[in-house]
Amino acid sequence: MGVEAGARAARARALAVLRIRSRATAVALLPAALAVILLAGGSTGHLVGPGWDVARWVVGVPALLVLLAAVGIGLVVARARPAVSPTVPLAEEAAPDLYRLVRDLADRLDVPAPSAVALTPDCDSWLEERTHPPHGPPAPSATRPAGKDDLAGEGRLHAHRRAPATVLVIGSPFLWWMRVGELRALLAPVVAGTGPAAHPDIAAARRFVRGLDAAVAVAATPGRCLFLKSVCAGVGWVARLLLRSCRGHAAEMERGVAAAAAERAQTVDYGLRIVAQEQVGLAYAGWDRLLTRVALPAWRMGRWPARLDAGVVAALTELSRRDRLAEGFTSRLGERPACDLLEEPGLVDEAASLLAARLFHGGPAEPGPDWSPVDWQAYPEEVVDRKWRTDAARLHRVLDALGVRPATDTAGPDPMSPTLSRVLDHLSAPATATRAPAHDPGAFSPTGGPTPGRTAPAHDPGATAPAPAPATAPASALDGALGPDGDGDDLTSPRSAALAASLSAELAGEEAAAPAPTGSAEHAPAALWADAALPLFPLQPPRTPREILTDHVTATVCCAAIDTAGAAPGLDWLDGPTLVINGERATDLTPRVLSLIEDGDPSPLREWLTATGIRPEKPLRLV
Repeated sequence: MGVEAGARAARARALAVLRIRSRATAVALLPAALAVILLAGGSTGHLVGPGWDVARWVVGVPALLVLLAAVGIGLVVARARPAVSPTVPLAEEAAPDLYRLVRDLADRLDVPAPSAVALTPDCDSWLEERTHPPHGPPAPSATRPAGKDDLAGEGRLHAHRRAPATVLVIGSPFLWWMRVGELRALLAPVVAGTGPAAHPDIAAARRFVRGLDAAVAVAATPGRCLFLKSVCAGVGWVARLLLRSCRGHAAEMERGVAAAAAERAQTVDYGLRIVAQEQVGLAYAGWDRLLTRVALPAWRMGRWPARLDAGVVAALTELSRRDRLAEGFTSRLGERPACDLLEEPGLVDEAASLLAARLFHGGPAEPGPDWSPVDWQAYPEEVVDRKWRTDAARLHRVLDALGVRPATDTAGPDPMSPTLSRVLDHLSAPATATRAPAHDPGAFSPTGGPTPGRTAPAHDPGATAPAPAPATAPASALDGALGPDGDGDDLTSPRSAALAASLSAELAGEEAAAPAPTGSAEHAPAALWADAALPLFPLQPPRTPREILTDHVTATVCCAAIDTAGAAPGLDWLDGPTLVINGERATDLTPRVLSLIEDGDPSPLREWLTATGIRPEKPLRLV
């Protein structure tokens, strides 16, 4: 589809949307028109008599109500503010070179330049209108009036004007990973879309559709009295009806606009655009790994990495080193990166990183005592080590609640000290866990602690061979961890299943007790999003009990390695937190932990501990 064909298709669909608006207006005015005819007939002496007087009342009152309702709905559609994407605004003073690149690109494409530039913490770019002016065409060009069918050449009419209220949104990872030429080629089809956006018919159709969408959102806003709820329900019903009527035409209109913009951009950096598209896929893969493996553990503990965009460069460079398919990409790093177009890349990266934490995790809108930034140099010590010790402490608290006795070979003056041996002994003991009957006074409460009036069994230091106490858990907890066949989530050991269920309940209680994130209205206006809807784009589904238990046992092993074998916490750009022993990553730990928790077999893990010099009987330093 060429520029002319795409332009004609987009304009035809825009006119179809406007016809739906005109029909809705005609339907709303039809009762009023009939009432006017009846009133005019009575005043001229043609429609007189008792029957006509009754008809005037029967038609006039509903017509007035319909007219008032139509005016109200029209005002809501016209004045409602459409939702806008949360972005980091980028003033021209903060990125003059980037604005100059966008203007030069618009001149080459012969289209209006966007009025502003903003960044989004995602691997995508688009055009977005940030205002909702009254319906009507924009002011015509001073050169000559726009022709009726001159959509394909609208850029020539407005080449020296900015597209009104059109913001170019650029994915922040692109600025750090892509080179300047690649970014220009990538933005060419996006900037080319400002031409169709300036056409009166398409602009009017877009305003109408956005107004309907905003009206539906306004009608769904809670917290109103019964009368207003009824009124809003009617407004929402009408807006949804019109949206359903416009849906197909609006979608085809946008496809035509995209086709026309892509065809126009064919003349700009065609060869570089192929390379840029390859970089988009690579950047998306590295960005996803960085968020889920590196940023998410920090967000969960109240810290947010302040240089995510710089981190994606390190992650993709590491990916290029490991993956033979990406070997050629490292040679690009000698060229000028697109982030050089910014005056202060560090501040922009920090703002985008905070917004990413808000969108993907639901954190506060500004830093605070429980929501502080962390640099990459301090990440292993302040995030990885703290996370492991927090998880190990939670695991031992749950073991205390389940009445699990300390290990018999504790190497310290205090036999109650937390050790790795306690976890190994408990998970590798014979499977004797059973569901506690409802009348058993020793049953544990669903929160993971003992029932009132019941204490955990005391440990007798003089006992020669005390066996670990059988782990008991409420039937509801075991039912959640064990499936209908008794081995849900691949945990065949009842001890592992009970411990996983208790850890899940403990984590759920901590998350429920945590205060809701709050932020400054200045930095997070209510027009962008509501706190109740955060995170807008959650990265991962909730962890299963098996995953939670694996993380906690692995954390305990890592704490023992750091405290007894001189290991250190580390950061892998693609895999996240990692244990470093003798300067090398410990890559063979997870299968041994899974053998322990899934099958109750501690032999592989114990052999690994012995080979690396880790002493599981030593007390751990927890938080």
